[in-house]
Amino acid sequence: MNKQEFFPWKTIAFLLLFFFPLQPNAQVKKEDSGKMRVASCQFPVSSDIASNLKWIEEQMIEAKLKKATAVHFPECALSGYPGVDMPSMEGFDWVELKKATDSVLSLAKKLQLWVILGSVHQLSGNNKPHNSLYVINAAGEIIDRYDKRFCTSGDLQHFTPGDHFVNFKINEIPCGLLICYDVRFPELYRSYSQAGARFIFQSFHNARAWKGFIHPHIMPVTAQANAASNYFYMSLTNSCVPESWPCHFITPDGLIQNKLTKDVPGVLISDIDIADQYYDASMPYRSEAISGKLNSGTTVKDSLSSNRRAIR
Repeated sequence: MNKQEFFPWKTIAFLLLFFFPLQPNAQVKKEDSGKMRVASCQFPVSSDIASNLKWIEEQMIEAKLKKATAVHFPECALSGYPGVDMPSMEGFDWVELKKATDSVLSLAKKLQLWVILGSVHQLSGNNKPHNSLYVINAAGEIIDRYDKRFCTSGDLQHFTPGDHFVNFKINEIPCGLLICYDVRFPELYRSYSQAGARFIFQSFHNARAWKGFIHPHIMPVTAQANAASNYFYMSLTNSCVPESWPCHFITPDGLIQNKLTKDVPGVLISDIDIADQYYDASMPYRSEAISGKLNSGTTVKDSLSSNRRAIR
């Protein structure tokens, strides 16, 4: 897909719905339980809500044409990211954002497609908004919202941090959500592990940066470590405005299964089946470690063990 061009998405959507009519409120088929096809998306997120919406709708349609179950977008994908895509939230058009969000909900319903949508969530009075991910089900309903818990010092100039986890299921696969800087806090992943999550959708906005910036080197590898330590599948999405780093899909052994090309719009398609087995070195002791037992096996009371200054 060329950076400067959009598919005629309305025509494609019409043809898709005409030739492949969808049944509302379709139940998960038995053969699909525990399986999911994920579309991890990147596009040049900007302060232009209308442009962001066009990219989102187009990539939703592309995801559906590629038979995805769920489509995952970057941090602040619909709204733009204050402090990076625009200077601040001053003068932000909340009415336009509401209309754009309604358009995404409508298309999700038509396509029967789960959507993980990055945006900002307005609060009352003078309270700063949340930096959020909306969970939109295949009926086009917002069923939950994750608010970025660990905001950077720059984020805190624009956002109110969140205070909760979000756990939900797609095709009976337990899923969780995180955003960008959360990647630096392994405690969040441990909490999702305790809750039984098997898949983490994590949205980033590490774009409009300078050549040589560190994030392309540390963000994916940190996510890989968190995936392997907790036996998660992970979808990582990011804006693709140069300089950036691309969408990644990580398997529970911590390996990168696939990734897109950086700085270019695209949709990364990945299949999972939670019945598949991956290398999991920490599995025998993970639950004990989470509960506070920070050694394997059984310790002993022995003076030669407790005296750490003598050989014998």
